[in-house]
Amino acid sequence: MEKMLNIKINGMDVTVPYGTKIIDAARMVGIEIPTLCYLKDINEIGACRFCMVEVKGARSLVTACVFPIERDGTEIFTNTEKVRASRKTTLELILSTHKRQCLSCVRSGNCELQKLCKEYGVDDETRFEGETPKYELDTSAAHMVRDNDKCILCRRCIAACDNQGISVIGANARGIDTHVSSAFELKLGETSCVSCGQCIVSCPTGAIYEKDDTAKVFAAINDPAKHVVVQTAPSIRATLGECFGMPIGTLVTGKMVAALRRLGFDKVFDTDFGADLTIMEEATELLERVKTGGTLPMITSCSPGWVKYCEHYYPEQLGHLSTCKSPQQMQGATIKTYYAQKMGIDPKDIVCVSIMPCTAKKFECGRDDQNAAGVADVDYALTTRELGRMIKTAGINFNLLPDEQFDAPLGEGTGAGVIFGATGGVMEAALRTAAEVITGKELEKPEFHEVRGMAGVKEATYKLGDMDVKVAVASGTKNAKIIMDKIKDGTADYHFVEIMCCPGGCINGGGQPVQDATTRNFTDLKALRAAALYADDSSKVLRKSHLNPDVKEAYDNFFEKPGSHKAHEILHTSYVARPLFDVK
Repeated sequence: MEKMLNIKINGMDVTVPYGTKIIDAARMVGIEIPTLCYLKDINEIGACRFCMVEVKGARSLVTACVFPIERDGTEIFTNTEKVRASRKTTLELILSTHKRQCLSCVRSGNCELQKLCKEYGVDDETRFEGETPKYELDTSAAHMVRDNDKCILCRRCIAACDNQGISVIGANARGIDTHVSSAFELKLGETSCVSCGQCIVSCPTGAIYEKDDTAKVFAAINDPAKHVVVQTAPSIRATLGECFGMPIGTLVTGKMVAALRRLGFDKVFDTDFGADLTIMEEATELLERVKTGGTLPMITSCSPGWVKYCEHYYPEQLGHLSTCKSPQQMQGATIKTYYAQKMGIDPKDIVCVSIMPCTAKKFECGRDDQNAAGVADVDYALTTRELGRMIKTAGINFNLLPDEQFDAPLGEGTGAGVIFGATGGVMEAALRTAAEVITGKELEKPEFHEVRGMAGVKEATYKLGDMDVKVAVASGTKNAKIIMDKIKDGTADYHFVEIMCCPGGCINGGGQPVQDATTRNFTDLKALRAAALYADDSSKVLRKSHLNPDVKEAYDNFFEKPGSHKAHEILHTSYVARPLFDVK
């Protein structure tokens, strides 16, 4: 039986289980203890010393994020003069070596350090002066920039990278020279970073941020010689509203389309179409492998961070990857071939922009074998955050926009395409189509609940006709390793595996809106965002990819059939083994 303790927090009685951390106990009485380094279950190291509180009888202040309550009658004080003075001093010390360019910082208004400085009355003038190390920007990676002059050494980015099982960054040097970098001071682009961006959404300041392509997109929109087309990933409709103060999990599909139209894009398409197209090609490829004794299990290739992980860490297993391009790249390839032909536009005059939850999509745009029309399938991949900034820059009042519809002919998506944004969604979408193709019968219910949910690894077996189809789903590269090691040592007997790079899938991608630590610690972001996608799926008339009429028309009039030679030339790709270090 769990031992319970009776304690007091700021004079209020509260009963907590033995070993409860002070930060969690304080929440029970409505007190949020401020933090800078703490991320629940990811970075619990008490490094920043900002969450200090007083415990009666203790010789000094203690860190609330890691201090366990183990004594009945413990008295805790979270807001004394001593506590406030300690926190203010900590902020002043951080600012003494911080690049204070708040007005132009990408995180201004959404910076945890800035917010705390305002709350504790700390301004740019610090009473501490001394040596201030200066660092060069690291722009070597395709997707992000590191500015160590804005780093506060909270180590949240390091913990996020470790949580992914990648661990290509750490704290180098000691004392005043301590800084976040890679082993041997390699640039990030020289390591096996998979571009997932989890470090970006974990950072409390502007020390890490995605490479911003919005100026290039604005320039393309304003170029009369260019036909600028935009596509939006499934999960964006469930997260973009957060950029404008809406509750987490608010669907804003119609407003998003309206905003993109007002930004000046010539056509607004839905990547759900590309997702449905992916299912048609992927299901066909899987059935072909099963029939001909091809390499099994087949593993999804929708997540570019996962694909890069496989290329770095499991190059000998690349044959398991589906050759299908991701929905982003399939949509781009279709825009610059089928759509270009249909509209009589030279592909060279089309600029394809994607709005993605994922910083690895920036890397994917530049991959080899992603140019079906002789030009890049996708020219620019913007994150959810970049789109939010574009809308604000253009003076568009997002919250007051009407709901508008995607454009034809690549704007129709099914519910199966929508759920691509959550872990297990690609698998469920594929099963909906595979089940009906194999059995020739309509599914009474299209839901496959066993592959839903935020568990890191999920396994299931489904009876499809005469065949027992064994599947697995993993999200987060640390969990991908579990599946890949089983495949490598021959103990896996799956037919089909879905792997997403980010924990929870695209709804938790590195390009999604940044939420502060308190929200991340005590709100289930992944579940709320995913619930919005499943609700959207449930509300649709068309919930299976093979029923998408626009996809059918594309095959009838252009691609011929799923898995055709022409489809392979345009919609499929190849992979390459990559070294763990790539020092030029």
